[in-house]
Amino acid sequence: MVKLSELPAVYREGYLAMEVPAFDETPWAPCPPLFESRIAIISTAGLHRRDDHPFDGYAADYRVIPGDADMNDLVMSHLSTNFDRTGFYQDVNVAFPIDRLRELRDDGFIGAVADHHFSFMGATPPTAMEPVVAQLVGILRADKVDAVLLVPV
Repeated sequence: MVKLSELPAVYREGYLAMEVPAFDETPWAPCPPLFESRIAIISTAGLHRRDDHPFDGYAADYRVIPGDADMNDLVMSHLSTNFDRTGFYQDVNVAFPIDRLRELRDDGFIGAVADHHFSFMGATPPTAMEPVVAQLVGILRADKVDAVLLVPV
């Protein structure tokens, strides 16, 4: 990932001026110990299954990645020219660490891996994503997810 100082001025200034929602309180919630927790992955790498609709520009929506999907079928439609996809093409776990999460489950470090995981397009304005994330919370609750592994890319 490129450093902010290395971006062209127009991009750097745009990201620095991006509106970010303010919260009156820290939205942390208690959860069971990790060895009892069900964990989902949320990535910002613009990942989707090959037969899914690719991401467009600064899309605020997400794609569902079933836990039993063939990870060799994942495609990255992240549009930034400043984004190096090489690591992802060599190992999906760079942007979507599903195998590492399964290993943690198998070793008893976490309780379970969720049935569904999610990917957003990175560099999307947070204010555009906020209502979509609120909807996603309901889906995570329905899947009995206790915690998420956030993978910012």
